[in-house]
Amino acid sequence: MSAGKDSVDAIVDQWAAVRPDLDSRAMEVFGRIYRLSRTMGDRMEKAYQPYGISRGEFDVLATLRRSGEPYALSPRQLSATLMLTTGGMTGRLDKLEKAGLLRRSPDPHDRRGLQVTLTEKGLDVIDRAVGEGLAVQTAALSFLDDEQAGQLAGLLRELLAGTLEAPRREGA
Repeated sequence: MSAGKDSVDAIVDQWAAVRPDLDSRAMEVFGRIYRLSRTMGDRMEKAYQPYGISRGEFDVLATLRRSGEPYALSPRQLSATLMLTTGGMTGRLDKLEKAGLLRRSPDPHDRRGLQVTLTEKGLDVIDRAVGEGLAVQTAALSFLDDEQAGQLAGLLRELLAGTLEAPRREGA
């Protein structure tokens, strides 16, 4: 299945006209990844909006949900999983706690620490929001058949793994 020329092709063609010496293959790949990311990010925001949460807040609730019962993690564990600073995490937790979607309480295993736990309302919201978000993502993937979607997932996995490993290899 071919979609023909797209806006990234137009950009690459313009560069080829003014800088034919450049190999624009990376621009073709990452330009499309960037545009897909922006488009899907906007769609996901719209999908989560009816639940009163943003994408960032979805990520917090989803991380707690994926942790399994009792759906509780420390703020530090959440920050590490979501690659957020503790300050950024605090703002998200404040908003979600105010909305009644989670609660913070003393950690029963560490008297100096806190534990963040999904409430029943939070569990309901995340279970409905994740279904809505997956429906949006599935609709976007419907332009590919199952084999193409699997190939794309595999290629992106390889690219991501290679990109994450690259700084270690370059510094070695």
